[in-house]
Amino acid sequence: MADDLLKPEEIEALLKAAGAGASGGEPKPAARSSEPGHEADLKAGIPSSAARAGQGTARGAAKTPTERLLEQAEAGLAAAVSPSLQSRPGIPSELGSAAPYEFEAFDQGASAAGDGLGLNALQDVELDLRIELGRAELLIEEVLQLKSGSVVPLDKLAGDPVDILVNGRLVARGEVLVLNDNFCVRVAEIVAPAL
Repeated sequence: MADDLLKPEEIEALLKAAGAGASGGEPKPAARSSEPGHEADLKAGIPSSAARAGQGTARGAAKTPTERLLEQAEAGLAAAVSPSLQSRPGIPSELGSAAPYEFEAFDQGASAAGDGLGLNALQDVELDLRIELGRAELLIEEVLQLKSGSVVPLDKLAGDPVDILVNGRLVARGEVLVLNDNFCVRVAEIVAPAL
């Protein structure tokens, strides 16, 4: 597809051929090309790619007005397709004015953000609280033999404190009490969280 476009040398050859035909002279017939599909180009006076390459070197360094116009058009097209932002000084006015960003101080932002929040915001969060009397490891055979009235021995003694777990984490230990016919646990010690 790139061969379908005319190069500046081809345009100039066509202009010369048209000018010679208008002045009464006959244009020279072009040499036959061995390239397939170029017979129509030869009849129209368009030189083959081999003849085009020879024209560029035979012409020398002198540029005709047509070549200069073509170079100006190519330069204008290149500037329109990919404009150079480096040629413009500063920031384009379409983008607005630039100003440095100012960050808030951490000590001011933390106190302002914590005024309405803090632990008060967490008061409605539900947690799972469990009291663990003790543990036992049983074989599947022993679990299958359990029935109503079976006794399962635990790993804690009768007076040992029970574990208080919140969401599966040990947070305290306490004593089991009975208050108004209900089991209760009195917190005896708070366990420091393991980090």
